[in-house]
Amino acid sequence: MADKRSIEEIAETDDRYNPKAVRFVYEGLGYTAKKIADEPGHVTGQVLCEGLRRMALEKWGRLAMLVLNTWQVKTTRDFGQIVYLLIKHKWMKAQPADSIDDFNNVFDFKTAFKDSFSF
Repeated sequence: MADKRSIEEIAETDDRYNPKAVRFVYEGLGYTAKKIADEPGHVTGQVLCEGLRRMALEKWGRLAMLVLNTWQVKTTRDFGQIVYLLIKHKWMKAQPADSIDDFNNVFDFKTAFKDSFSF
């Protein structure tokens, strides 16, 4: 299914996001499909964003927002940009009803990654 280019090569050629961010989104699709997707074989943009949020918190805890921001990922729309980059290179697939706009303002990073922790 994937083209001959690796995720790292795709990210470096595109140059908007750190290759680690692109790898994170790709791995997050599998995580989301296993843990929270309702529909087998299809994950919506909103559901993927929730899966990525959970995966980031599991991996990095309070540092999740810092890690993502370091990779130039600052909004859920950035997740969508990465998804559509992976779709373009045949690492992911979209349904006809899917849109990049499905990733707009799914959640606020500060609320999702900072305000969920109490001290």
